[in-house]
Amino acid sequence: MQTFIVKSANLKDEITKPHFFVLCKGMNSGKPLNLRCPNSFCVICNTEEEKEKLYWVSFALWRSKAFHPYLSGSVIPFVHLNDFKQLVQEKLESVNNDSKAFTEVVKNLKLIEQSEKHFLANLKLMEDLKMAYIFKYFNKNR
Repeated sequence: MQTFIVKSANLKDEITKPHFFVLCKGMNSGKPLNLRCPNSFCVICNTEEEKEKLYWVSFALWRSKAFHPYLSGSVIPFVHLNDFKQLVQEKLESVNNDSKAFTEVVKNLKLIEQSEKHFLANLKLMEDLKMAYIFKYFNKNR
């Protein structure tokens, strides 16, 4: 059985074990992040493999809006730590029962993310090219 710790992230804590962060406030509650930020939980794991699996379970739950029914609060919605941990634990059990299919899903998600990063880099280059043409046109008579 996999064990992991979920606690409120403290910006001053130094964490040596494999870990990642999860937003806990707003409509993006449940979104996993690699970098520390305010209003987040810290998920601490025993191994890198466990961290990877939990990260992608959290990602899938966030993208499927599985945390939305658990949101509380009238002004800024938030998810409770216990609700987050319970939902992740439930889905982790089903993932462990069909780990081969989950591994395939994660592999495809990583390929999609890599393609998305490449696409965004190309968009940035196109924007730079547009700016270069505009700059060249408006500054040719100076």
